[in-house]
Amino acid sequence: MKIDRTISTFRAFKNRNYRLYFSGQSLSLIGTWMQRTGVSWVVYTMTHSAFMLGFTVFAAQFPSFLLSLIGGIASDRYNRYKVLLLTQVASLVQALLMAILIFTGHYQVWEILTLSVLLGIINAFDVPARQPMVHEMITDKADLPNALALNSSMVNLARLVGPALSGIVLEKFGAGICFSLNALSFVAVITSLLLMKLPAYTPSPVKKKITSELVEGFAYLKNTPSISIIMVMLAMTSLLVLPYNTLLPVFAKVIFKGNAATYGYINSFIGLGAVVGSFFLASLKKGTDLKVVLFGNTIIFGACLALFSHINYFPLAMLFATLTGFGMMSQTTIIMTIIQVNSDKNMRGRVMSYVAMAYFGMLPIGSLLIGVISQQIGAPNAILCQGVIALVIAAFFSKYLRKDYLNKKNTAQIEEVEETVLEEI
Repeated sequence: MKIDRTISTFRAFKNRNYRLYFSGQSLSLIGTWMQRTGVSWVVYTMTHSAFMLGFTVFAAQFPSFLLSLIGGIASDRYNRYKVLLLTQVASLVQALLMAILIFTGHYQVWEILTLSVLLGIINAFDVPARQPMVHEMITDKADLPNALALNSSMVNLARLVGPALSGIVLEKFGAGICFSLNALSFVAVITSLLLMKLPAYTPSPVKKKITSELVEGFAYLKNTPSISIIMVMLAMTSLLVLPYNTLLPVFAKVIFKGNAATYGYINSFIGLGAVVGSFFLASLKKGTDLKVVLFGNTIIFGACLALFSHINYFPLAMLFATLTGFGMMSQTTIIMTIIQVNSDKNMRGRVMSYVAMAYFGMLPIGSLLIGVISQQIGAPNAILCQGVIALVIAAFFSKYLRKDYLNKKNTAQIEEVEETVLEEI
C-alpha cells in the first residue's frame, strides 16, 4: 500500500524528459538560492543599509517586470526549448562574471547591482518559457498535476538547502566560491536539456503584432474575473508583504547577533515551512476548494510574520519563520494552480507573462519601499506592519476566496472542469 502511494506521489518521473529536467533544475535552483543569499549578504556587509538591501532586490527583479510581457510573447512565438537553453547559458555566464568580480577583490556595490540587472533581464525570458515547458515534457497528460506539484516541492527544497549551504560557504570560503558553485550548477541543467528528446517543434502559423497580442491578453484578463481577481491579490501581496525577506540580513546580523551562516539558517527555516506546505497542498483531495486554503494560509502567513518580527529568542523565532514559510508558499503555488486551471490553452503564455508582471513588478518595488520604511521605523516594526497588511489582504478578499472553486456548486463539476483542461493541454 505504501509502495503504491509512493509510486503515485512520483508518477511524473516515468517521463524521461521530466526526470532529466527535475534533476538538473534541482541542482540549478540550489545554486540560484546560494547566489541570491550571497548577494544580499555581501551588499549588506559592505553598506550596512536596509535601503541598499531593498535596492539590490529591485535591481535584480525590476527588469523582469519591464520585459516579462516580451518574454511571454517570445515563449508563445518561438521554440521554448531553445529559448530555455539560451537563458540557462546566459545565466551561467552571469554567475561566472559575478564570481570573477568577487575573486578580484576590487569590487563596488554598483558592479554587483549591474550584474543583478543582467540576471533580471535573463529571467524575463526564462520564466515564461520554463513554466509551459513542463507541459511538453509530460507524455501522459494525466501526470501533469503531479509534475506541477513536484515542481513546487523542488523549488521549496532548493529554498531549504540553498541558503543553508550558502551561509556555510560564505563563512568558510567566501562569496567567490559561493557564486562559482552557482555557475557550476547551471552545467547540470544545460546537460539535462541537451539529453532531452522532445517532439519536433511546430512553428505557430499565425503571428500577430506584439501590441495586438498584448491588448488581446489584457482584454482576456479583463473578461475573466476568476483569473484577474486572484492576480490582483498576488500583486498586492507581492508589493506589500512578500518583500519581508529583504530585511532578513538585518535580523541575522543585528537582532540575532549572528553571521552569514545565521542568515542562511533563517532562510532555510522559511524554506522548511515552504516544503511542508508544498507537501500539504500535494496531499489535498481532488475537489478541495483551493481558494479557502489560500484564505487560511494567508492568515497563517500574516500572523506568524507579525510574531516573528518581535521575537529575539532565536529558536522560537525560527518556529515562526517556519510557519511563515508554510503560509507564504500558497501565495504563489495555489494562485498559479488556479490561474492555469482557468486559462485557455492559446492564452496561457500571455497570462503567465501578466502573472510575472504582477509578481516581478510588485516585488522589487515593494523591496525598495520596505527598505526605505525600515530606515525610518526599524526592521522589526517594518515586518510587523507587513504581517498586519497580510491579514488585511485576507480580510479584503475573504468574500471572493470563500466562494466555491471556479464558482461551481459541487466537487463533480470541479473535477469535470479539471479533466477538460487536461484534455485540451
